Amino acid sequence: MRRSSGVVLVVMLLAVLAGCSPAGPQAPETERNGPTGAVPAGLDRFYGQPLTWENCAGYAKADVDRGPLTTTAGVRCARLTVPLDYAEPDGDTITIGVLRKPATRPDQRIGSLVINPGGPGAAGLATAARLSGASTLDERFDFVGFDPRGVGSSEPTVRCLTDAERDAERADDDELDTSPSGVAKVEADERDYAAKCAQRTGKGAAMLANIGTRDVVRDIDVLRSVLGDEKLTYLGYSYGTRIGSVYAETFPGNVRAMVLDGALDPTQDAVAELVAQAEGFQRAFTDFVAWCVQRQDCALGRDANRAQARYQELTRPLGERPVDVGDGRRLSYSDATTAVIQALYSEDLWELLNTGLNELRQNRARTLMLLADSYLERGPDGRYSTTQDAFTAVRCVDDPRVTDKAVVREAQRRYKAAAPFLDDGRPPTDSLDACAFWPVPNSGQPHLPAAGGLPPVLVISTTGDPATPYDAGVALAKALGGALLTYEATQHTAFLQGSACVDAAGAAYLTDLRLPPEGTRCSA
Repeated sequence: MRRSSGVVLVVMLLAVLAGCSPAGPQAPETERNGPTGAVPAGLDRFYGQPLTWENCAGYAKADVDRGPLTTTAGVRCARLTVPLDYAEPDGDTITIGVLRKPATRPDQRIGSLVINPGGPGAAGLATAARLSGASTLDERFDFVGFDPRGVGSSEPTVRCLTDAERDAERADDDELDTSPSGVAKVEADERDYAAKCAQRTGKGAAMLANIGTRDVVRDIDVLRSVLGDEKLTYLGYSYGTRIGSVYAETFPGNVRAMVLDGALDPTQDAVAELVAQAEGFQRAFTDFVAWCVQRQDCALGRDANRAQARYQELTRPLGERPVDVGDGRRLSYSDATTAVIQALYSEDLWELLNTGLNELRQNRARTLMLLADSYLERGPDGRYSTTQDAFTAVRCVDDPRVTDKAVVREAQRRYKAAAPFLDDGRPPTDSLDACAFWPVPNSGQPHLPAAGGLPPVLVISTTGDPATPYDAGVALAKALGGALLTYEATQHTAFLQGSACVDAAGAAYLTDLRLPPEGTRCSA
């Protein structure tokens, strides 16, 4: 399951765009602020480069991003040049898409607030544009978003499947066949996927080898210098907290402040993380059921004890009999699961989930397909963003690959036990995923970060977060020696998403470096 910021997922689905007047055309403007602060040896030309700010329309690579990039007043975009491989700074280069909305009160400006929405693989330009109007922080900070290397407007872009191939993959429930022939077919498909990623991504395997968090944090430090900030002020959601913790470990002396919301536990391996996430989604499903059974129209009935069984009665038959949704498309079991996962990211989507499950009772699936399309970023024109490909590419180099079939089988067993509502009724499979066949080695691994000299950071963790469970935030705050702010709610991430308590605490920290008192809790 992809880990993205809840604010991104909900805004994408509901198409809630910032209420701003259109940004009129402006001539490009070149600006040089760097080099600023410490510059690693051999990287002077990158840390001191100018940026040419221009209109953002050409940077929108997905339909959902076009509105924020073209209608948010004051935003400008630029391309940052960085080494493809930091070990060879005189070799190939790539570019990073960057957006900036200047502080509205320049006389009170503190600096830049650099934002990452998560993923991995989520584009950050539109997120910064959307969030810039969510609080008064935009008075004191330039809101800065960036598309991590290989993502969105950054070039080259990681690309593995065509739109038609992605549709075909979604419609194919071969992973439900756990027989030896079924496993062999799944692994052949995964091997083919890995090969296509290397073939279709610009700069090929070299790009894939340098796509991970290790390299993204180096890009951020270049961006910090080029923006003219001696110290980094950073807001990271979900996987963006991993970026934050690795940056803190790599450049502890370059940090001014960090808000890390919806944390990943930096010490968890891929299996432990998957199981913990399954537990989180099970809790969110239980909360959804408690909400649903109070309604006359609950698709799962009025008995909470029977709701999980009724859910499985609705969804398991899709493995054999997908539901036609028109235009040659059918809702598969995997699509239905994706739709439910999407809706469990936020209570705001529970109404849609209940509607979708009621439709499924009538052999209709329009709403569930809409939810699945939103999660997988498929536009009305049938075109996909490259987020899913980038997610896989980063995941395959950020963690050691799992090639032991016994480990895979046990992981599947633990996953089904942790999230029984997602149990498809088949035995655990031992089929290897694409990372087992990845053409380059991993460049990262789980570990306890050592960030000596790091100033205090703020970690926000939500008690009912399905994607990044609460305990992971506790672990990250402890590992970084930071403060923990607890939000009592069922959703993924919290800052700048409507909680006055959370927003006030985060804003006080970012502006005045004042951390909330130990044990502070906010409630929905």
